[in-house]
Amino acid sequence: MRFVRLLTLLGIVSLPLATMAPPQRPKIYEVALVRLRVTNPEASRSFYASTLGLPQGTSGCFSSQGPAGCFFVNAGQEVELVPGAATDDGVEALGFRVSDVPAMRIYLLARGVKCGEVTKSNSGDRVVEVRDPENHRILFLSHKAGIAGSLPSSLISNQLIHAGFVVRDRPAEDRFYKDILGFRLYWQGGMKEDETNWVAMQVPDGTSWLEYMLRVPPTADHHTLGVMNHISLGIVDIKTARRSSNW
Repeated sequence: MRFVRLLTLLGIVSLPLATMAPPQRPKIYEVALVRLRVTNPEASRSFYASTLGLPQGTSGCFSSQGPAGCFFVNAGQEVELVPGAATDDGVEALGFRVSDVPAMRIYLLARGVKCGEVTKSNSGDRVVEVRDPENHRILFLSHKAGIAGSLPSSLISNQLIHAGFVVRDRPAEDRFYKDILGFRLYWQGGMKEDETNWVAMQVPDGTSWLEYMLRVPPTADHHTLGVMNHISLGIVDIKTARRSSNW
């Protein structure tokens, strides 16, 4: 009788654990960081600083790995340059701003996604790193406004709208970005009406998006990959932007 009572008590105690709701996904606000590999750091720095007029900084930059350049689109979005070879993928890392980094790690682990430990970046952000199904390096950063301090105005843009990279297996990427992370289809289209070459997947709690670049041949040259792996800066008027820049 005592044994039966013990089993009953154990069942009562364990019931809440067995029926506990899975962890909820933290909010994902925006594309916060794009780290690009460049073969000519000096020329690339000149392009972002002079042609595009993005303010360059060291204080507040996310990376502590000695990037070739760090440029702020606004106080919460930045583009980093790191040296690379012509054979490298153009996008070294893509970072998203989230509401709670430790909670994001718990959520991803519960969904079967391998994660690194939560660490702290050079800018003071908490960060956790994962790899998506195609081995793209994805970072989730704490939502820390004003990381760059007082910024001078950019010549042409103060918004990073989206970033894109080459995708070979859309269903696999959709399972990660759509099913696990909650990204939603914003738009898709292509060069022809019956083809889908570009797929815009919007973050669940903001307006920026990730763009899948589909149908890119495995033998694509460096120039083609440089077009496909890209960022998009938002501007109000293209003619005004051209007059304000050194195009």
